[in-house]
Amino acid sequence: MKKETTQINKIAPKVIDASGRTLGRVATEAAMHLMGKTSAKFERNVFSGLPVTIVNASKLKITMKKLEEIQHTKYSGYPGGLRITKGKETMEKKGLKELVKLAIYQMLPDNKLRRKMMLGLEITD
Repeated sequence: MKKETTQINKIAPKVIDASGRTLGRVATEAAMHLMGKTSAKFERNVFSGLPVTIVNASKLKITMKKLEEIQHTKYSGYPGGLRITKGKETMEKKGLKELVKLAIYQMLPDNKLRRKMMLGLEITD
């Protein structure tokens, strides 16, 4: 059986400037392009997304109140293995690039195509 190859590298990436914009607005625009919903040939069961490059991620407009509200969870699979981290902790440890990446990841559909879609994402400060 022939393996399906993704053609992410052959297409020019969509560039999104994040300076002065809010986290949610940037993440939704990127998610729409990664899913392929902006193209006429969109199909839910076939990967047809475009690569996305987000520039100036460190210049996002985000308030401290929003950073306290954002929560990310990880579960190890063992009893008592649920770890909840706030957005402020994530920003201090890994930066705003990681917050943008996690926001986009959560906006993509939870299926087998999600990993292919995330390969087309590139975030720069």
